Amino acid sequence: MPESELEGRIKKLRARLLYHARRYYVEDNPEISDYEYDRMYAELKALEEAHPEFYDPDSPTQRVGGKPLEQFEKVTHRVRMDSLSDVFSFDELEAFLARVAAVIPDAVYSVEPKIDGLSVALRYENGRFAQGATRGDGQVGEDVTQNLRTVLSVPMTLPEPLSLTVRGEVYMPRRAFERLNLAREKDGQSLFANPRNAAAGSLRQLDPQVTAGRGLDIFVFNFQEGELYPDGRAPVSHTETLDRLAQLGFHVLEDRIATGDAGAVLAHIRRLGELRGSLGYDIDGVVVKLDSLAARARLGEGTNTPRWAVAYKFPPEQKQTRLEDITVAVGRTGVLTPTAVLAPVRLAGTTVSRATLHNLEFIRERDIHIGDIVTVQKAGDIIPEVVRAHPELRSDSVREFRMPERCPSCGEPVFYDADEGAAARCTNSRCPAQLSRRIEHFASKDAMNIDGLGPQIVEALLRNRLIADAADLYSLRAEDIREMERMGEKSAANLIAAIERSKSAGLERLIYALGIRNVGEVAAAELAQHFGSLDACMRATAGELCALPDFGEITADCVANFFSHPQNRELCERLAAAGLLTQPVSRPRADFLSGLTFVLTGTLPTLSRDEASARIRAAGGKTAGSVSSRTSYVVAGEAAGSKLTRANQLGIPVIDEAALLRMLEDGRAE
Repeated sequence: MPESELEGRIKKLRARLLYHARRYYVEDNPEISDYEYDRMYAELKALEEAHPEFYDPDSPTQRVGGKPLEQFEKVTHRVRMDSLSDVFSFDELEAFLARVAAVIPDAVYSVEPKIDGLSVALRYENGRFAQGATRGDGQVGEDVTQNLRTVLSVPMTLPEPLSLTVRGEVYMPRRAFERLNLAREKDGQSLFANPRNAAAGSLRQLDPQVTAGRGLDIFVFNFQEGELYPDGRAPVSHTETLDRLAQLGFHVLEDRIATGDAGAVLAHIRRLGELRGSLGYDIDGVVVKLDSLAARARLGEGTNTPRWAVAYKFPPEQKQTRLEDITVAVGRTGVLTPTAVLAPVRLAGTTVSRATLHNLEFIRERDIHIGDIVTVQKAGDIIPEVVRAHPELRSDSVREFRMPERCPSCGEPVFYDADEGAAARCTNSRCPAQLSRRIEHFASKDAMNIDGLGPQIVEALLRNRLIADAADLYSLRAEDIREMERMGEKSAANLIAAIERSKSAGLERLIYALGIRNVGEVAAAELAQHFGSLDACMRATAGELCALPDFGEITADCVANFFSHPQNRELCERLAAAGLLTQPVSRPRADFLSGLTFVLTGTLPTLSRDEASARIRAAGGKTAGSVSSRTSYVVAGEAAGSKLTRANQLGIPVIDEAALLRMLEDGRAE
């Protein structure tokens, strides 16, 4: 084929693929089959590989992810990406509408779904995608351009050479979320709690090829700055900007209305609430904002949120289903926990078939019987829980639940712990269920962080008698495990490498990984910093432990009792002999947050809770799991709950992630 014809063929294939990708991913109206699309894609890829002189960075074949990054660069946003004020009832929403109407009597509102994802800014220069960044703290985010190139609904070029910035919400469609969790379950990996967490984790992967395989999508919902038209004219309304962005090839929300009728605003919110479970993506509320851009300018901006918009947050979605059975699981500390087995029900984006019932007292207080119709919800849209039973719907076939007198795992008698209210406990240290849970905890992300060592792999290792405790992990070889179910040569090699890497985790993670009762990450870090070695921790008396800050008698006794048992001491000695680091990881430490205690709540924009806690501790501060009069600051993110309410009741200062980062960067508390 002559070179001119070859170049023409490549350009034609690119144009056709871009057209059909838009029909599929943006307009949801495909014209050709996946098979036809894949054939064109394969032809283009083969031609480009044979003729690299026709390389084009905007070709559809270049969207599968570039080289892994070492870290994300920081990006200062041209337009501040503010969050919205939340309202949780129609009364609060009507009060907002009344405040706006007092200034803008003829106000028209855009009412649109609030996508439950991760907010990003997309910048285009002369019609080409130039940069994408996460929201971060609103002023500074992270450059995720390479990862956003893999999101097929993000246009790489616009049909007109415009320079502009738009804001959108990256999300994971429910079908992609279910496929991802199914694959992770098969590989023995931990499951994502919900599509939002999966989307956030996928977009912030340092390897863009991982992001490319996650099936992310985006809705663009705001024009931020720049040129929307070639002649430079300015839009007059939000609705106009969205319609224009759709013309330019962006994936915009369609299920929205523009209305000046307060009743219609409420009606559309009710309608979206009813549709919530049938959508292909998660929404956690509805955004109500002034449509007129001139009216927005009249109302202006608040300190951190605009005065012209609010987000109505849906209450937790609740569904009724039948409680078919109650099973009892044995945790790593021997506590027996009843779990509801439910007739499967779709709830907050996932299918729920099990929910915790906490303990016998919880069941009795709510008069829950096996066979009852119950109402379930997800606490924080994450953890399934039984809210109430419905005795009025009860049939004669229901039966009362009784806690077993013997451990369902090992058959030993169950002990009722007077110090823990209604807690039932198996005290057999060799109980198989406890052993499995202890190893799972040992390998978990916040402990030794052994990637790939999930519950199913642990069970398989125990079943094949390849391990009997956590120390045995460090004598495993790839050839020992590659023939196991769900394992192969590559997976076996990856797991052995992850186990080897965990040796350098450091003392505080090792102490936490041991699973000592009442010793969480904060207490483990305190032990590591104070005693400086595992051997010194093992020799510490209850009196010495009780003298540590925030250590009470119960925690001190738990630590001293753990290390007094010969089998636990032997485990620690074998871990040390295997080469695990039994001293604290050496880190430069500043103490400007010394004496301050922080409580984290909600989802922070850029930091995970683990990362925020680690940075606070590195600066000499402490983190706690609950708010009390001794709390110095509550760091609140999106969807902060009861901890924020408690902080306001006690008058505890509440700060956001940006304020925490300023403290850490300035080297002083505010």
